[in-house]
Amino acid sequence: MWDFSIGQAIGLMVRTMPFIVLRAAIYFGAALAYVLVTGAGAGIGYGVGAFGEPDFQAQTTFWGAIGGFGVVGAIMYWAREYILYLAKAGHIAVLVELVSGRELPAGRSQVTYATAVVKERFAQASLLFAVDQIVKGVIRAITGLVRGILSFIPVQGVKQLVGIIEAFLRVAVGFVDEVILAHMIRSGQTNPWEAAREGLVLYGQNYKVMLKNAAWLTLFVYGLSALVFVLMLAPAAGVVYLMPGNWSAGGFVFALIFAWSVKAAIFEPFAIACLMQVYFRTTEGQTPDPEWDARLEQMSKKFRQLKEKALGYSPIPVKA
Repeated sequence: MWDFSIGQAIGLMVRTMPFIVLRAAIYFGAALAYVLVTGAGAGIGYGVGAFGEPDFQAQTTFWGAIGGFGVVGAIMYWAREYILYLAKAGHIAVLVELVSGRELPAGRSQVTYATAVVKERFAQASLLFAVDQIVKGVIRAITGLVRGILSFIPVQGVKQLVGIIEAFLRVAVGFVDEVILAHMIRSGQTNPWEAAREGLVLYGQNYKVMLKNAAWLTLFVYGLSALVFVLMLAPAAGVVYLMPGNWSAGGFVFALIFAWSVKAAIFEPFAIACLMQVYFRTTEGQTPDPEWDARLEQMSKKFRQLKEKALGYSPIPVKA
């Protein structure tokens, strides 16, 4: 079945509770902001619409809610680099130490220690974000191998099956880029592009094991997220009922946002802790296979960009 220990992953979650709390504050705060600002927008629209007919008021209420929702969405999009840099990368830095069997330095908070590690590897949030985006592109190319392999199977209806599997794997590999980030931190290399290249080649040469476990974790994470969504439908509908106007889809949207926040704050770090176990154990003692390096270079434009950036990289001094 799977190659990770659920008990160990839960233990890692408990030991990195400061980061779980930080992630919860960020994502639950974002969910609350969506509800409050959307409600405020609907209230403003409702007030403006009071000067017109009921149909006009319904329209202004709706567009006010959409405007408030969009404002929070834009802020979250703008902040995504810093969320990755401060919360996700920092959490991974601490998990790397614990999964590797090392103790954290005494007398320092986890957040302070992790921030120093991340700054040492990535002097700027924009650098980490740029590496992460290219890594995701290369992972998608590796996943495309599965489609190519399955397309040669002479079974009726295989095209439909391939489409379903490919869609599923696109979701599954959403956790893998953070495992590559874990390798980059663990390797100790000062060139993040080269560390990413090495991590991707190791992932590629072990893609069957990694994708199998990522697929299992996708079932766990999205299954639990779906359960949270269903449980939140009634409370979310109650929140929408208290808002001015009649936004019938609001309950669905708010329940979806809360399920997303629980997934990002709790379920995702659990999945990362599981995949890190598998990746570190599987790649232990391995060196990047030149054949896989050449294969990735041939199949992925993003990987070629990665190698070019690795060759031309000059470290950026870290500000104290």
